[in-house]
Amino acid sequence: MQVSMQEFKSHLSQYVRKAQSGLLVELTSHHKVVARIVGVPVTGSTGVARLLAAGVATWQGGKPEGAMITLQQRGKTVSAMVMEDRG
Repeated sequence: MQVSMQEFKSHLSQYVRKAQSGLLVELTSHHKVVARIVGVPVTGSTGVARLLAAGVATWQGGKPEGAMITLQQRGKTVSAMVMEDRG
């Protein structure tokens, strides 16, 4: 569906809904297509959930490796170094 920029601006939400439903909306300026509005498909799963569902990744339900690592403070803090550098 081709639509002029003025028409698109006047009825923005209407054309966005049409794009979300799967219709390709092409914006025109001086009768030339200058942009295309394409809806993003609604997915209920995140990237990790899709990997698990596809069998590409596995998870045993625990925390990831490295989650127990704690950082120890050594030397000066960053804020102290910045204050020292400023003089």
